[in-house]
Order: sequence, then structure tokens, then C-alpha cells
Amino acid sequence: MEIRLQKIIELKGRLVLESNLHIGSGNMDMHIGGTDNPIIKHPHTLEPFIPGSSIKGKVRSLMELSSGVAQEAFKQNPNSGGLASLALFKKAANDQKKEVSDILKIFGFSGSDKSDEDGLAASLGPTRVSFADCYLNKEWKEKAIENLWPLAIEKSETAIDRISGTAKRGTLRQTEMVPAGAVFDFRLSFKILCDDDKELFKKLKKGLELLEKDALGGSGSRGYGRIRFEDIHEE
Repeated sequence: MEIRLQKIIELKGRLVLESNLHIGSGNMDMHIGGTDNPIIKHPHTLEPFIPGSSIKGKVRSLMELSSGVAQEAFKQNPNSGGLASLALFKKAANDQKKEVSDILKIFGFSGSDKSDEDGLAASLGPTRVSFADCYLNKEWKEKAIENLWPLAIEKSETAIDRISGTAKRGTLRQTEMVPAGAVFDFRLSFKILCDDDKELFKKLKKGLELLEKDALGGSGSRGYGRIRFEDIHEE
């Protein structure tokens, strides 16, 4: 199969928060008057944004779960994290090989996989999808400034003692979140390297639909991170 760049499809639209969103910054330093669980923000504007890597990772994991790839990965290696890899492709059952291959073509594979000596990595070609970071939509941000809406809020959370029914001592923490209703610009690009990639693009769009039914970021089981896409179109 010849691998040649035929075109690049851009998928654009808006990502709207239906519930509060927490994507951690990884900064665990506690500052006076600050929160102990901050969200990620742009270093210059200090405005919240959604890393493309967060969307890519969640969509990939949902597609691995829905296709059975995650279960196959755990079956072959309990320490795999359910992740598709070239090693999994070689060991996977015949009915799962195509699913693993499709995931690897869409999202790529690790550096160790790229050192593959039998040419399998080369036959799959480069990663097809590229997710851009999502920044606040200009029109929504202007409306937020005009109405004095906060771009980030804090919520107090604690653990409950199951016996006494009261808060456990020492468990109170402040979690920072982007409030529900915030709107971000969404964009991804997808490389069509051969005719079969058109089907891969359709699979990816189904993965985005799965994300709308699940959650993005942390504490999804507690209601955080519900999102929807609006005005999604191809260019």
C-alpha cells in the first residue's frame, strides 16, 4: 500500500461545557490564598484552556474500550493499561488485529514501537490525527467580561466519615474548575494518506460522539467534565 499525503481535513467547531471542568495543572505548590488543586492555564494570559492532549487521550481510551482493544490489551498484558501497541498487534487475536491497527494509525504509537525491526511501524505510517489546544471562544469571552462572569471558580470538597456521617478531619481541599457554560474553540486536523483513511476519519468522529456521552478531565464520575460540540464542520 502506497502511503502518500492526499489531503488534510480540518474539523472545527465549539466545545461547550455542560458541567464544571477540572484539568489539573500539575502544580502542587500551595500558595497563600491559593487553591491546592489548580486548573491548567495559559502562562501569559492566565486564562483556562483545554490541552489537545487531554482530548486526544480521552477519545483514544474510549475508542479502545468500545472496540474491545482495551480488553485484548489487558488479556495479553495486565500491565499494559489497555493501550494499543505494536506488541499487542502481533499477539492480538485475528478479529482484533484490524481494530488495533486502526487505533495505531489514527493516534500513533510510542517511541519504543517506532524502533520496530520488522517494518510493521513503517507500514502503518505516521499519526493521522492532530488535536489543537482549545482556547476560550472570543465572542464568549467578551460576553463573560461584559457580564463579570468568572473564568475559573473554586469548590470546597471533603471526604465523609461513613460511621459518623461528618467530614473527615484533614480532608478539606479547594478544587479549581472552569464553570459550566464556558465555550472553547475546537479544532483538529486529519491526514488522509490512502483511501482507507477516509473510514478511519469516520471512526474518529464516532469517538468524538463517545466523548460527548462520557466526560473530560478529572472527577467525571462526580459530574465534572460533561461537554458537547457545536457547529462542527469540515474544511
